[in-house]
Amino acid sequence: MLDPNKHLQIGSLVFDGIDQIDLTGPFEVLSRIPNSTYHIFAKGGGMVTDVRGLRIATDADLAEAPPLDLLHVAGGFGQEALMEDETVLDWVRRQAESALCVFSVCTGALICGAAGLLKGRRATTHWTASHLLTHFGATPVDERVVEDGKFVFAAGVTAGIDGALQVAARLRGEEAAQFIQLYMAYAPEPPFDAGTPDRAPPQVVARAKAAAAEITAKREATARRVGARLGVAEAEALTS
Repeated sequence: MLDPNKHLQIGSLVFDGIDQIDLTGPFEVLSRIPNSTYHIFAKGGGMVTDVRGLRIATDADLAEAPPLDLLHVAGGFGQEALMEDETVLDWVRRQAESALCVFSVCTGALICGAAGLLKGRRATTHWTASHLLTHFGATPVDERVVEDGKFVFAAGVTAGIDGALQVAARLRGEEAAQFIQLYMAYAPEPPFDAGTPDRAPPQVVARAKAAAAEITAKREATARRVGARLGVAEAEALTS
C-alpha cells in the first residue's frame, strides 16, 4: 500500500469500439479510490462510441494527460485500430514506464502487448484472444485476474471489476477496496454458471466462438505482424 497522503493521478485509455463495461466497471472502483483524480483519455479527445453504440465523453486528448500513477487500458473490438497506431502505443509506453500500476481489461492486454510491455510477463485477456498473448512474448494464464510486477491484467469484460478492486487494494489497502466493494454492493450471484468456456454448455461455447470468429481472425493477423515487429519469433509465440 502506498502513502495515503500521496495524491494519485488515474487515467483510462478509451477508443471507438471499446466494450463500455471495460471502462465503466473499473470506473465504479477507480473513481472512488481515496485522494485521487480520475480522467478518461482518447486520441483526439472528444466522444468515443462503444461497440454497441453507447457514446462516452472523454476528458482530454492523450497529449494533455499528466504523468499517470495508474494507467487503465480498456478493451473491445476497436482495439484493432490501435495495434499499429504509434501515437497511441508510444503514449502507452511512456505512461507505463513511470506509472506505479498498469491495469488492462479484456483485450486491452493486446494493446499493452503491441506497445511491447508484455515480453516475459504472465498475462490474461478475453478467452477468445488468450492464445494471441504469445505473439507479444507473454505467457497466457487462465485466471480471472493476473498480477505480474506492477501490471494487473483482468480477463474478459466483467473481470475488470475484480481487477480494479485488486488495484485499489494495492494502492490504498484492502479496507479501502472492501469499502468500495460494499458501496457497490458487488456480491455477484449470476443466475447461470456459464461465464467461462469450461462451464458453459458446449452449444453455447460453439455459438460464442462462431460469433467471434471474424474478429479473432483479424486479431490473429495483427498479432502476427506486431509480434514480428517486436522480434518475437514465430516458434516462440507458438510454444511459449
